[in-house]
Amino acid sequence: MKSYRKELWFNIRQRRAFLNITRLIQDSLAESGIKEGIALINAMHITASVFINDDESGLHHDYEEWLEKLAPHEPVAAYRHNLTGEDNGDAHLKRQIMGREVVVAVTEGKLDFGPWEQIFYGEFDGGRKKRVLIKIIGE
Repeated sequence: MKSYRKELWFNIRQRRAFLNITRLIQDSLAESGIKEGIALINAMHITASVFINDDESGLHHDYEEWLEKLAPHEPVAAYRHNLTGEDNGDAHLKRQIMGREVVVAVTEGKLDFGPWEQIFYGEFDGGRKKRVLIKIIGE
């Protein structure tokens, strides 16, 4: 069995954004040489997310609206976490909702997706460098 590890680094300027990282994952899979196995992709920061869904702008807008209703950024005083001097209590909750990681089967050297599935990096407290781990194991 082989193992491959790579880190992707992002510095998203906006407070919140969704970035399609599917191509970067596919390129990493090709670099790994692994043809059968699994790929784990996870956000290595507590205010960022990795998730799978459709790459459709209306859906991304809906996510933004829905997340803001569930965990609005303001008023920042509404979050006990923000008493530490932070203003990102909402970002921690948004990350919890959207998830930390995805696992995708690797079959014949390709990510084994269903129709329309793409991998996204979700940023909920931008303005600094954050990383995503790719770990691929298999043969």
